[in-house]
Amino acid sequence: MAERFTAALAGLPGIETPTIVKKGTHSYWKYCLMVDPEKIEGGPQGIAKLLKEGEIASAPRYIQKPAFRCEIFEKQRTFGNSRWPFTLARPEATDYRPEGFPGTFQALDHILVLPWNEKMTTEHVDYVAWAVREAASKLARGAR
Repeated sequence: MAERFTAALAGLPGIETPTIVKKGTHSYWKYCLMVDPEKIEGGPQGIAKLLKEGEIASAPRYIQKPAFRCEIFEKQRTFGNSRWPFTLARPEATDYRPEGFPGTFQALDHILVLPWNEKMTTEHVDYVAWAVREAASKLARGAR
């Protein structure tokens, strides 16, 4: 079903489907699209809003922030005041400034996660693919 969905979205400007590396296997626990906000007005949030109107769940960003932005890492709050195991790390290993992780933030700003499971039928897949194509067409920059 995931291959069917990928094929249905092939060539859609501003939408990138998962790439499976040679000898790799995708679990499709979730189906993630990369949405280019320069080609799709509103980016992942724009697509998500239109999908919601069609009663299709989706989640822009996947997670709101990377794990290293959580308090335990940023403030090194662990066992009491010990800061262990951070006391064992080289200083550069705990440097969590955003400029050190440009791909992480760019990916979060472009990702749209669709729910996926083994019970997806051809009807489900075709409807969601149609809805994504419709949303992308409506939001395509320069299309209006």
